[in-house]
Amino acid sequence: MQLALNWFPEAEHGGFYAAQVHGYYKAQGVEVEILGGGPNAPVIQRVATGAVAFGITNADDVLYARAQQAPVVSLMAPYQINPRCIMVHEKSGIEAIGDLSNLTLAMSQRPAFSHYLRWKYPLTGVKIVPYPGNVTQFLLDENFAQQGYIFSEPFVAKSKGGDPRSLLVADIGFNPYASVLIATEETIAARPDIVKAVVQASVEGWAKYLADPTQTNRHINSLNPDMGLDILAYGATESKALILDQTARQNGIGDMNVKRWQDLLEQMVSASLIAKDAIDIQDAFTDRFLP
Repeated sequence: MQLALNWFPEAEHGGFYAAQVHGYYKAQGVEVEILGGGPNAPVIQRVATGAVAFGITNADDVLYARAQQAPVVSLMAPYQINPRCIMVHEKSGIEAIGDLSNLTLAMSQRPAFSHYLRWKYPLTGVKIVPYPGNVTQFLLDENFAQQGYIFSEPFVAKSKGGDPRSLLVADIGFNPYASVLIATEETIAARPDIVKAVVQASVEGWAKYLADPTQTNRHINSLNPDMGLDILAYGATESKALILDQTARQNGIGDMNVKRWQDLLEQMVSASLIAKDAIDIQDAFTDRFLP
């Protein structure tokens, strides 16, 4: 079995690597090869076409894909609170995303959050440019802001002498599940035992990663040396509050509910990302394989 990541190996994939490193996939009777991704990694296309059995993406990408007739289904969602943030300079005085004005903002075109921000806020005097994938420009220009993950880019910027302030996108109410495990409708129908094994081992992996990430982080660092052990340890620590919120503490890691999916769909329809009535939200996810 192959599992395709949506980015280079980092802390937001820690639970899946922990399931591999600590033998949880093997204990469930499956061999899982984890494939690193990168900018615009075509995870959904690879899963939808059967090139790989499983993938990692975000909930908004699942809905967008289903609106394009891609038969992908969410199986578990580690991050109840999305780690996406907008990173601004402390000296800018900006304390909320709605206050963004008169600066350069680096964001990817593809993720729904960037379109949602444009729809929701005036962004007066904001020049939007492509996300560079690093913090170099941020460190050089005090009128530069950029997207990031709250435990990644801000940590790097601060370690290099920057003054980052992180504005969590989830705080404005746009909060897609993150690091979501997906497969196709066909895989679920034809190989439910395999799907259940991968889901349950992944849940176990995330529990292990949050409790003790050390060995897993060494493995991630060996695959992606740009992610030092210090930033990985920070990422694992910061992930606890984003994964083990009240819902996950009550219902278990990976839990998903229809209201969260419905709210996200309505936001994406409002921002003209998905046509009204384009998808049935009940088809976008299943919780039947969760422990």
